[in-house]
Amino acid sequence: MIESEQEYTTKKGILYSLAGFTDVIFIQFFSFLIFTFYYAVVGLNVNLITIGFIIWSFWNAINDPMLGAISDKTSTKWGRRKPYIIAGIFPLMIVNVLLWTPVMTSELFTFLYFVIIIIVWEFFYTMWNLNQTALFPELFRDLNQRARANTIIQFFQIISLMIAFILPSFFIPKYDDPQYYTNYMLAGIAISAICAVSAILFVKFGFTERIEFSREYEQAPSFFQSLQYTFKNKAFRKYIVATFALWYAFSMIPTITPLYGSFVLGIDDSLILSLLLAIGFVSAAFFVFIWRSILKKYGAKKTYIWVLIVFMITLAPFMFISDIISAFLTFFILGIGLSGALIIRDVTLSAIIDEDELSTGTRREGGFYGIHGFMIKLTNVFVFISIALVFNSVGWAVFDPVGTSQETILGLRSLMFLFPAFFLVLGIIAMLRFPIDKEKYDQLSDQARELHEIKKKKVFEQET
Repeated sequence: MIESEQEYTTKKGILYSLAGFTDVIFIQFFSFLIFTFYYAVVGLNVNLITIGFIIWSFWNAINDPMLGAISDKTSTKWGRRKPYIIAGIFPLMIVNVLLWTPVMTSELFTFLYFVIIIIVWEFFYTMWNLNQTALFPELFRDLNQRARANTIIQFFQIISLMIAFILPSFFIPKYDDPQYYTNYMLAGIAISAICAVSAILFVKFGFTERIEFSREYEQAPSFFQSLQYTFKNKAFRKYIVATFALWYAFSMIPTITPLYGSFVLGIDDSLILSLLLAIGFVSAAFFVFIWRSILKKYGAKKTYIWVLIVFMITLAPFMFISDIISAFLTFFILGIGLSGALIIRDVTLSAIIDEDELSTGTRREGGFYGIHGFMIKLTNVFVFISIALVFNSVGWAVFDPVGTSQETILGLRSLMFLFPAFFLVLGIIAMLRFPIDKEKYDQLSDQARELHEIKKKKVFEQET
């Protein structure tokens, strides 16, 4: 269904948030446990895992931009995005369970299963993720609407992060213990069941696409033209460097926390490890409102720079802490950086999409979110390359809990702070050169509204 007029309401923000709720549970459950499962439980060599994710990244380089371009050129009575949202979510629920059932007859078959299943998972996840996120700048029209909606979205996403991090501990007593191999599948079933409910509610009640964009497919560029236009955009190039840096740090935290908690902090209980991550996102719920005020007052550019700086500062204690109490305090402080990372991404990209529409005459959320999605997932490859470099240097290419040394502990500490800090500095440098300040953001929003009114009139004229 396509609607002709729709302004911001709290109900609209809540219903749309169900998409992000579903999305974040899936991706964070994957990010949190996929490495620990295949490395420590299945026993796959860290170098094979890294090679697998490099292959996965090549697939993403084609998959994400391709699905984005196809979505932009689609026209149905349900809109451009809804058919792909529905087609993606239900297979994703099944594959989310199959992730944790590898063939273990030999290391080769285990490796092949790992590569194939993460690629299949990625295909359906991207079909869902790209199209539901592409709706955000369309449904929420200016900085004020986007900041208000994003506050609700991040509140729901914080709940979903807690589910993704805590729920598995009810099924898996110790994350790095091979005896709990089958428990991972049970956790996957529980995650898929929860996501089924929220996804169905979102598809049924969460959105309607705007009538003024129902003819966008007629002017949508080809796949290769879309890539060319996207990478020619100066603001997007600066933004994507900063977002890559931010998401590298964001992805590293849940990926390495199970091993960091076990061997640096000496925590054996999976529930406590999950609570550490959860406390970070509980605190993020409080700080979201502070970041929203900063965003509305100073705009996306300045807020993004401050988010990168604060995130780096909040990661620093991981180089030094060694006990549970300090860990809980550190993860609570980390929530300041996490909340900023959660709230700034879509608000900033929305302005870039508005600017591009004013320049090209057509709205290409799918094209931008396709490249954006690929770059975010590419951070996972860099995360695993970083882990492989460290683990190979400390003799941990194959998981060996008995062979833990001071070098191993230093390596885990550096993965939690030094590696992310390097990328965050690069992100700060990029955002200092970002061309859209608050004044220009507001101008783009106003000009885009005027253009949308013209497009709406043309659609009505063609239909009458």
